[in-house]
Amino acid sequence: MELVLHRTYFEKGTNSVLFLNSKFLGFTIELPWRKNQRSVSCIPEGTYVLKPRFSDKFKHHLLLENVENRSLILIHPANDALKELRGCIAPVTYLSGIGKGTTSKLLFQKIVSLCYQAFERKEQVILTIKS
Repeated sequence: MELVLHRTYFEKGTNSVLFLNSKFLGFTIELPWRKNQRSVSCIPEGTYVLKPRFSDKFKHHLLLENVENRSLILIHPANDALKELRGCIAPVTYLSGIGKGTTSKLLFQKIVSLCYQAFERKEQVILTIKS
């Protein structure tokens, strides 16, 4: 299964259109590009393997593996990149501004459900990020 993010970079955030197997799924928000600096930048473009992860804070969510010079890059719900993200990716149902969106939990739950079904089928889930 392949998720693809098509990014647009702005000074105060990064907005993307999210596709699943070439079909529109929703949008994502991230921090602006600041040369992959920890906690203040989105991650580099590339292809990443997604793995299931569980925490008390986010419950079931997704982890991106092998992000260069970064760790614990997650896909989790958030509606304001600058206030709620530290390098992670947040799916949003609607974009409401640069690095901002609405109804994050709704799209997040859909993505997690689709990915966990793929994991149960022993499928590899990848995320490709490009501009």
